Amino acid sequence: MSKAHPPELKKYMDKRVQLKINAGRTVCGILRGFDPYMNIVLDEAVEEMSGNKKEPIGMVVIRGNSVVLMEALERII
Repeated sequence: MSKAHPPELKKYMDKRVQLKINAGRTVCGILRGFDPYMNIVLDEAVEEMSGNKKEPIGMVVIRGNSVVLMEALERII
């Protein structure tokens, strides 16, 4: 079994990000943590639904295998 290498997400810490996850869902929030399997902790998370509806969901953990795309919504230096 190979050992998982952590994703290069340190520069995104404490920045607002948008995640596209399986089933066409989109979640935005502040990246607070991650692990080598790309499980992600988002704070102040909001799920964006069809019709410009937004549902606040607070702090969440999103499993890495459900993440399709991650996009920074703030400038990364």
